[in-house]
Amino acid sequence: METERVTEFPMTHLDRRPRKRARLGWDVLPEQPKAQLELFCGQAFGNLTSHTTSRQPTDLTGTLVVKGRNGSPPWRNDDKGGHYTFELGENLTSRYKIHSKMGEGTFGQVLECWDREKKEMVAIKIVRGIKKYREAAMIEIEMLQQLGKHDKVGNCCVQIRNWFDYRNHICIVFEKLGPSLYDFLRKNYYRSFPIDLVREIGRQLLECVAFMHDLRLIHTDLKPENILLVSPDYIKVPDYKVKIGRCGQLGTILCLVPHLQWWMVNVFFHYYLKFSSRSPTDSSYYKRVPKSSAIKVIDFGSTIYDRQDQKYIVSTRHYRAPEVILGLGWRYACDIWSVGCILVELCSGEALFQTHENLEHLAMMERVLGPLPQHMLKRVDRQADKYVRRGRLYWPEGASSRDSIKAVLKLARLQLSMVHSGLR
Repeated sequence: METERVTEFPMTHLDRRPRKRARLGWDVLPEQPKAQLELFCGQAFGNLTSHTTSRQPTDLTGTLVVKGRNGSPPWRNDDKGGHYTFELGENLTSRYKIHSKMGEGTFGQVLECWDREKKEMVAIKIVRGIKKYREAAMIEIEMLQQLGKHDKVGNCCVQIRNWFDYRNHICIVFEKLGPSLYDFLRKNYYRSFPIDLVREIGRQLLECVAFMHDLRLIHTDLKPENILLVSPDYIKVPDYKVKIGRCGQLGTILCLVPHLQWWMVNVFFHYYLKFSSRSPTDSSYYKRVPKSSAIKVIDFGSTIYDRQDQKYIVSTRHYRAPEVILGLGWRYACDIWSVGCILVELCSGEALFQTHENLEHLAMMERVLGPLPQHMLKRVDRQADKYVRRGRLYWPEGASSRDSIKAVLKLARLQLSMVHSGLR
């Protein structure tokens, strides 16, 4: 027989439906349990007082449920990366049944599960069974606690429904949402979003960031992967850029056959557009557009309270602010920089700064936005001092290769006046 301790999780303020990385430096392999026991430790947020996973819940007034072995999957070892191993249709405690796998990342996996108690599908984030990821998960739970406590109107931050520790894996239960902005772009062949949609997404992102900053919280890892559409529904609309491109190809072909009569040209042109744009097998003429612009920000495992002298590296490379690279210390502005990079990517379909080198990254920033301010260049720390010479960025002299120089020069300068008028 297996025992399972169940604790009721308060849902009164979480059911209103408002709208990776751990950076600790050590790994400790989990100890293998001596018996096949499952301890279900869901608890109210008010009991969460520490970042560590060793504390015991202070509210264990739930009932003890004894159930047969048929209610639980057989014990399996984690894979080499510490990820939880499972099969579809298995139980995740007696409350949740695994329906499908929604995604996987550095932190672990996200599973779509059926909540037998609430009679709805939920998304459960199952964190890797490694100490640093478990600790990051507890940090995320505490941040979600703070956000949920103050989020009375829905400020685009995902809200936690429950959490529990299952076979050495921290499991966090969320409402089921749609795909991330990155996944939507990828499945849409990296085609840009309509400008009106980008404007609405930008408004929600800024409201979310402002809400967090008012609580003295900095997300530090804003990127398209961490922004989810609330609904997975979309519509298909004609992609006029592709049509124009194909029309240009058609014009080139017709120029090579100058003896065609004009009426033949008109008929050919008419039927070319008619049948190519309606072809059910050629999706290149259409692009997907979300039916709803509603979004929610996720992944608060790297979120931190604001304080002075924070100089360690944060943010995913493409969305990293210059002060982070130069070692100047960062605060709230690093989130705003990330939002700007995200909006440009949604408008173009491609990441603005596609690089993996610090000096090349800074050179790209100067290429797009103009020279870095002197007050920043004068304050670089020792590690970033090699990127600056005689009061200016050490570029292109310090470039690693000619290809690096070409990658910078191919970028166009961002016309801020056009951006302001377009997003106003």
